[in-house]
Amino acid sequence: MGQDISPPSGGDDNIVPVDLKAALEERYLAYALSTIMHRALPDVRDGLKPVHRRIVYAMSEMGLRPNAAFRKCAKIVGEVMGNYHPHGDQAIYDALARLAQDFSLRYPLVNGQGNFGNIDGDSPAAMRYTESKMTAVAELLLEGIGEDAVDFRETYDESNSEPVVLPGAFPNLLANGASGIAVGMATSIPPHNAHELCDAALNLIKHPQATVEKLVEFIPGPDLPTGGIIIDDHATIVEAYKTGRGGFRVRAKWEIEDLGRGGYQIVITEIPFQVQKSRLIEKIAELLIARRLPLLEDIRDESAEDIRVVVVPKNRTVDATLLMESLFKLTELESRLALNMNVLSMGKVPKVMALNEVLLEWLAHRKDVLVRRSRHRLAAIDRRLEILGGLLIAYLNLDEVIRIIREEDEPKQVMIARFTLTDVQAEAILNMRLRNLRKLEEFEIRKEHEDLTKEKADIEALLASDERQWQTVAREIGEVKKKYAKATELGRRRTQFSEAPEADDAAIQQAMIEKEPVTIVISEKGWIRALKGHIADTSALNFKEGDALRLAFPAQTTDRLLLVTTGGKAYTLGADKLPGGRGHGEPLRIMVDMENDQDVLTAFVHDPARKLLIASTAGNGFVVPESEMIANTRKGKQIMNVTMPDEAKLVVPVSGDHVAVVGENRKMVVFPLAQVPEMSRGKGVRLQKFKDGGISDIRCFAIADGLTWVDTAGRSFMKSKDELIEWLGNRADAGHTLPKGFPRSGKFSG
Repeated sequence: MGQDISPPSGGDDNIVPVDLKAALEERYLAYALSTIMHRALPDVRDGLKPVHRRIVYAMSEMGLRPNAAFRKCAKIVGEVMGNYHPHGDQAIYDALARLAQDFSLRYPLVNGQGNFGNIDGDSPAAMRYTESKMTAVAELLLEGIGEDAVDFRETYDESNSEPVVLPGAFPNLLANGASGIAVGMATSIPPHNAHELCDAALNLIKHPQATVEKLVEFIPGPDLPTGGIIIDDHATIVEAYKTGRGGFRVRAKWEIEDLGRGGYQIVITEIPFQVQKSRLIEKIAELLIARRLPLLEDIRDESAEDIRVVVVPKNRTVDATLLMESLFKLTELESRLALNMNVLSMGKVPKVMALNEVLLEWLAHRKDVLVRRSRHRLAAIDRRLEILGGLLIAYLNLDEVIRIIREEDEPKQVMIARFTLTDVQAEAILNMRLRNLRKLEEFEIRKEHEDLTKEKADIEALLASDERQWQTVAREIGEVKKKYAKATELGRRRTQFSEAPEADDAAIQQAMIEKEPVTIVISEKGWIRALKGHIADTSALNFKEGDALRLAFPAQTTDRLLLVTTGGKAYTLGADKLPGGRGHGEPLRIMVDMENDQDVLTAFVHDPARKLLIASTAGNGFVVPESEMIANTRKGKQIMNVTMPDEAKLVVPVSGDHVAVVGENRKMVVFPLAQVPEMSRGKGVRLQKFKDGGISDIRCFAIADGLTWVDTAGRSFMKSKDELIEWLGNRADAGHTLPKGFPRSGKFSG
């Protein structure tokens, strides 16, 4: 028989009903808090997440100081995992490797030997092959760790202790940045320049009320390990630092390399932070194959230690700025760095902090560390002074001390009674070596006693004065600043600032489209397609059953098309976005939101310099600049206000100085163009007066050249200015019967 595992008292007495909502809330909250506090968010004081803090501390405990020998990373990871961080070894090694990457961290905390990955996105070698030790920056973060500078807590198995936070003599949070996704919150802080951070901190010590605007004079913006150029304006950067939220637009750094004879190539030497170079080049190559970058001929990666990506233009006439702008628009050569300064304030409260708050809290931590270290030193001095006092008594009564030790059974108790010593002093005398009985030793003890007494007085004065504490903190920060000054290789500013060049968006759009001739075909039922090449004979075109050609016109793939409907709306389409010539195309109504009761009136290639005269069936009209007709959305743009049964009927280009209007009643009136108003939207004004019927056709012309038309047989007619006297009048006149020879259709084109 197996063991009986049924609950005691034979029933369901041990089952406790729990409200599911409450249970889920409680457990999810516990998980969320654990992620926020112990995984994803850095502490504002040392800028580290727990895993990084544990790695640095474990390396310190292993003695892997900057001047020590390298140790295998597997050994370090084992130490971290076994003693402090009970999580996956691969996760720990990934974090350790990142601390060694000079393209990930502005000031690496780990000095790595071996393959620690690269900017192309390749992984580090396995931890059994790589070796590492701490850098001077990590040593600064730990400075004073053994002097009660920070609180310690028990490790996960209570067999050891670990620091809650590091002393952090280096402004690590902002200098190296951080990113992490917790539960319901995330953090993203780009790296900054340590020299600039120290300058801002020193200014804050003098002026604690300093504004973010003032601090930005010292810290103009991030300083990224991979360089690049930040193109945001000053106001945007200030606003981001003020609120703790925002972002920075970073562009690759490029220069033109002259190849002689007017030829050139572009060389990219720095790419945006956290962009994988190989993936970036793959993406550009894909766009090149997809013919999305017509100005680009080729891209090559010639990088060795330094980045060198060569961009070859299509030909020597290509504008380099335009080519780069099109690349910035389509690829990660321009990327946005998020700023979300969500950190653990005082190690407990997650909150989004402004630049000055982050620095002030770091400074407060540095002052706290100074006070704790000073008190620790003071206690050590007191202990030593006590021992030195006892030793001095021993020297002054040496013969007696030797006698007591030789003759007494309990020498310690006798000495304490005889010389009124403390237990510690008596123990120190008993532990003294014979060789220390030299005469010289007495002078040394007196000298040490004197020095320590002086040091004790200095420390007590420091602890009593807030001002002296801040002076000491300022001196320490000044030393860090000197060590990582901009004059040093590690400290020099890598990221530059620049205004983005003013580039015409339309020109950039054009630069992204391969220019090819096409013929735009629209059918009666509203199907549209773009055939390759310019086709003169449209009779061979085939359509769906019951459909036929409405209009066809030549264009280029780089053109924008304007489509005007009978409802007086204008829509904009890119010629490159239209379906190809195979099949019958696609219905226009899929591409734009046309009302069901409206139909296509006309379509043409957009010319921003041109003006059009638009007229409705009822004979109203006005002049509209074509640039005002561009619609940026599928909904289109209402140009002419018409209500059924009236609808937009004619759209003709404006030229010359007069307008000829023909009515369905076969009457014509000619009047000056100046009498028609120009507007971007409206009902228009009456062009011709009708008793019945509406408008038939319009033509704009120069009166000096006369009015021409073509009849159904293809013959041309022309009436000079003098011959038009009979029809000349004013806008909204009824006009006179059409001249002889005018087409029966009532149209100027037969």
